[in-house]
Amino acid sequence: MVSSHRVVDYIVGHLAANGVSHLFGVDGANIEDLYDAAYFRDDIIAVLAKHEFSAATMADGYSRSGAGIGVVAATSGGGCLNTVPGLAESLASRVPVLALIGQAPTTLDGRGAFQDTSGANGSLDGHALFSAVSVYCRRVLAPADILTALPEALAAARTGGPAVLLLPKDIQQAELGDPGTRNGRAVATGTGARHSDLGALEQALRHADGPITIIAGEQVARDDARGELERLRATLRARVATVPDAKDVAGTPGFGSSSALGVAGVMGHPGVSVAAAQSALCVVVGTRMTVTARAGLDGALESVPTYSIGAHVPHVPCAHIHSDDLRVSLTQLSAALSGPGRPTQVRVPDVAPRTELRPPAHDGPGIRYRDAMAVLDQTLPDGTDLVIDAGNIGASAIHYLPARRDGRFMVALGMGGMGYSFGAGIGMTFHRASAAVTASGDPRRTVVIAGDGSFFMHGMEIHTALQYRLPITFVLFDNHAHAMCVTREQLFYDDRYSYNRFGPSRLGAGLAAMFPGLPAYDVADIGQLPRALGMALDTDGPSVLSVECSADEIPPFAAFLATDSTPSSSEENKTHVTARA
Repeated sequence: MVSSHRVVDYIVGHLAANGVSHLFGVDGANIEDLYDAAYFRDDIIAVLAKHEFSAATMADGYSRSGAGIGVVAATSGGGCLNTVPGLAESLASRVPVLALIGQAPTTLDGRGAFQDTSGANGSLDGHALFSAVSVYCRRVLAPADILTALPEALAAARTGGPAVLLLPKDIQQAELGDPGTRNGRAVATGTGARHSDLGALEQALRHADGPITIIAGEQVARDDARGELERLRATLRARVATVPDAKDVAGTPGFGSSSALGVAGVMGHPGVSVAAAQSALCVVVGTRMTVTARAGLDGALESVPTYSIGAHVPHVPCAHIHSDDLRVSLTQLSAALSGPGRPTQVRVPDVAPRTELRPPAHDGPGIRYRDAMAVLDQTLPDGTDLVIDAGNIGASAIHYLPARRDGRFMVALGMGGMGYSFGAGIGMTFHRASAAVTASGDPRRTVVIAGDGSFFMHGMEIHTALQYRLPITFVLFDNHAHAMCVTREQLFYDDRYSYNRFGPSRLGAGLAAMFPGLPAYDVADIGQLPRALGMALDTDGPSVLSVECSADEIPPFAAFLATDSTPSSSEENKTHVTARA
């Protein structure tokens, strides 16, 4: 009979007691005891992915959806190495994730063990490797060490980023005794939230003489501070822009909010930089403002007084106020600026026109990106969660497709790894779909938007969605290429060649044949799209819609549209967009 006093039993019990309901991974010899421990619990579900990168993005998407810390588990060797790009995304985007990495038994360290990552006797050094993609990394070498290592790892992850525990198999299996915290009786680890004094920001806002522009970011979503942000905006009569991976945190043009400027950055709306330049003061809320998010804004933010509030210092010159919880800080700020403290010189700016980037017209075969996004906008109900992948289609969705009311809009721009959306959408759905219906009474559904290049990398996770009968629809835009790379070949290398085009495919028909019971459709004409999309959405479990489009259409991406009026430069064209972005 399996003991219930093992190290792995303590791990799953402590996680469950700290609010973790799911862990994502791929099983294997050096992590199987963790799955065994999870089997005996009713309060934690161990989800089996098809690939460890996707398991890591499931944990990332689960965390970004508001569930708290996402947990990924992987076995040794190639299994754990596959998690590295997913953890790197979580590090770059400051997403709280815990990685439980199995290793060969300590008795075989440096003795030629299969998949040895102990670092001993010339073996690969797992601690050095994972330390580079985490905010905390510890190799557990004695059973009792887990009593301090696990709480430390959770606390470190809560500061924003992955924490990694390296767990040799003999340590996992070791008897721990009864530390009084197993079986769900652990005391939840405190967040230790820190908040700096808001006085300087209060004074700056109180004395601002003119319009105020707020640029809101991903921490607003993570802290679920949308309501608090809106109260501050109303108090200041400000206009709000968002960074691409926080598109759902502010009012959306077309949903009755004239204050919403749209998206900042290289895939965003040029009016954002115009509004910022005309402001008396700019406030950056909950984002570090990476180059992708601030393209075209550097000049405005340098010339206008700029303040930041959030957990991390931005990459732009500003006065920064630290806040680990924006719900608390924004509430305090709104209260301080209300009543007698209300700013008297802020002005309601003119209604900002919705501005768009203007790619050149394309009349080749396939459905146009903008037309497809218009159909999605008309069809997707409130409460739909959107997860967007990299590439030309990702840029189009960010630029053209509004977030749904009461729905998340998730995009990974930390590392921009292709295929992220498949795992992240599944992780999000495990959490979000547990709230069975949306505010309108409809079943909540996740929609993943990805290109065929991303599908060929990690699209087999569609089978995972089918296995767990998740309410998720995968909309695959099939342009038979790494289309953003094709565009770069055409624009920057004189269209001399193309390494980046694929042979033809029919993804809908192929997936329907591969996975019996999966509703999957191919669409080649815009007139067919509304009905096919409706059928894909009207299903209890997962579904797939493959949309034929063209690799030769240039997306709304400022680096490809460099003119005097767009936020781009020749330097940005070459440097801030990688060849596979």
